[in-house]
Amino acid sequence: MSDRIFGVFGILLAIGFAVAALAIEESFLSDAVGPKAFPLIIAAILGLSSAVIAFRPDVEPVWPPLGRLAEIAAAVVVMVLYAQMLPVAGFVIATFFAAAYLAWRLGSGPVESVLVGLGTSVGIYVIFHLILGLSLARGPFGF
Repeated sequence: MSDRIFGVFGILLAIGFAVAALAIEESFLSDAVGPKAFPLIIAAILGLSSAVIAFRPDVEPVWPPLGRLAEIAAAVVVMVLYAQMLPVAGFVIATFFAAAYLAWRLGSGPVESVLVGLGTSVGIYVIFHLILGLSLARGPFGF
């Protein structure tokens, strides 16, 4: 029963996402694909995968123990805080803390987590900002 509820919730979320994507105003200078294409692709994938979950649920789903659910909730809180901190701290700093925390919770040691956070944030910054020229959130230090 829980799989069906989760699947229907995902379908409703996909519909809402598609409606929001269709409300995006296009500029007269947009490319051939336009800004609506990627959100609509994500909505379609979410809708199809949710439909599969709703119409072909597991016979007896196994829910994680309460401690594991708390860790999942903490990861969701970290991602929400990450989105909130991007404009304040900038991409490199916010990504460093989020990636380090998530690496630590996935089993890395403290030193490894710091190195993963540093490598992830600097690596993505170099590839997307310096090489590809994409705009990322600037922090107090200009990066």
